[in-house]
Amino acid sequence: MTTLNPYISFTGNAREAMEFYRTVFGGHLTIDTFGASGMGEDPATADQVMHAMLVTDEGLTLMASDTPPGMEVTVGDNVQISLSGPAEDEIELRGYWERLSTSGTADLPLTQAPWGDHFGMCTDAYGIRWMVNIGGDEAA
Repeated sequence: MTTLNPYISFTGNAREAMEFYRTVFGGHLTIDTFGASGMGEDPATADQVMHAMLVTDEGLTLMASDTPPGMEVTVGDNVQISLSGPAEDEIELRGYWERLSTSGTADLPLTQAPWGDHFGMCTDAYGIRWMVNIGGDEAA
């Protein structure tokens, strides 16, 4: 099943923010760091959040990360929309990707990511930023 949820970018305080949101909404919080994922080549960012996900018993999902060096974040403009699903939803997710990126800009092509899924980022014709993640290594 494909999900759609907000994804917030932070500047070094994603862990603190997500722990706060857990006190507000409850639920289960998972946090992966750049270092633990093999993407933390810079010791200054190794403990920063590569991906955090809060899922509540009511079915709410909120995702976040710290912004890697070299990428800019403007507070107030740091929320994106995430579309994600398993490999079985690949055709559906690739269709969304094509329709969103064709009318806008593919900021990061939809390709195999270090965590094994296929992932891409685009900005649609209206300036809305989207992330698409297709789970599993079955995606081509």
